[in-house]
Amino acid sequence: MEQQKKVFGLAALFDSPDSIIKAAKTVTDKGYKNFDVHTPYPVHGMDKAMKLPPSKLGYVTLTFGLTGAAIALLFMYWTMSVDYPMIIGGKPFFAFPAFIPVTFEVTVLLATLSTVIGMITFFFYYPDNSHPIHDTNYMKSVSIDKFGVCIEATDSKYNEEEISKLFADLGAKSTEIIYFAEKVDRKIFEPKFITLLIVTASIVSGVAYIHLNKILYLPPFDWMMEQSRVNVQSMSSFFNDNFGMRTPVKGTVARGFLPYEFAGVNEPSSPLANPFFPSKENLVLGEKKYNTFCSPCHGNFGDGDSRLNGQFPLPPSLHTTKAREWQDGNLYHIIVNGQNVMPSYASQLNIEERWAIVNYIRVLQRAKNASDADIQEIKKESVKNVSR
Repeated sequence: MEQQKKVFGLAALFDSPDSIIKAAKTVTDKGYKNFDVHTPYPVHGMDKAMKLPPSKLGYVTLTFGLTGAAIALLFMYWTMSVDYPMIIGGKPFFAFPAFIPVTFEVTVLLATLSTVIGMITFFFYYPDNSHPIHDTNYMKSVSIDKFGVCIEATDSKYNEEEISKLFADLGAKSTEIIYFAEKVDRKIFEPKFITLLIVTASIVSGVAYIHLNKILYLPPFDWMMEQSRVNVQSMSSFFNDNFGMRTPVKGTVARGFLPYEFAGVNEPSSPLANPFFPSKENLVLGEKKYNTFCSPCHGNFGDGDSRLNGQFPLPPSLHTTKAREWQDGNLYHIIVNGQNVMPSYASQLNIEERWAIVNYIRVLQRAKNASDADIQEIKKESVKNVSR
């Protein structure tokens, strides 16, 4: 009955690491290709004896490890420096030392996962639970204290008599013919098996939760759910005034912000020079900010015709001789410092936006008070556009 089974290969057992190294080297030198060696623990020099090429698994680990580092760094850079820049503790937007822990973790995570998944799938071709050498005396022996080699019947040089003689010459303690076992249909999704998995998972997760949250870390450890910190816009009993949000120390200057040197001055003696050229992008920004913050009182074209239906006194026109002859720094000064009923817009507009508004006001003034030369230039441009 056993002879009718399909032969998988012929296996031999040896007593020592030296003998299995010699056997592996001899089998390799004889030209056998489809064979494998089984030992109870790693034997140094076995890969050389079997003439195994270096594993490509390291390249998978390296590739995905570097990919994980790149993904982590790029994601943190884009988040903290591009999409939502935040100043945390005075650090720069791209605080590389602060990004190292996360980068390290993602590198290790991707390297480990790719190594395990790549090893199981592309290098081991998934575990074979019905492999012929399972449940054999040969496998039981090499799992304890013996060393074995098995030459498969698929090898082009396979000959049972010759291989038996070879193993005998090498000093094998015993040989065994390995047969393919009859295929057993094992259903994975049996109701009993699924129920067992659910019950096991419930017990393990329940025990783990109780152990980690109720037993292992008893009070005062509370997983940082209770913290001595101040929530935004909430009271604090730590300070005498009960304010949780504190006023910055006098003289504090925010990163990237230059204090305005004429703050609180009625009229600066030497106004600032406009550092921004009135480019198309700058004027588009100026128009947007002007329409948002200035047009409700000054009107869409700076004529002082408020759109607030008399709720506030009308401001002067931006087309008066005084306003047109003012330097750019004077207009900038009013935006930052405020004047009369008009409040300061320093907190709503940054430096570039203020100067963009000044440039846009100059455009409105020139359009409203165009000279003959300006009109002639516009006519020439119109004729050129028509001819095109």
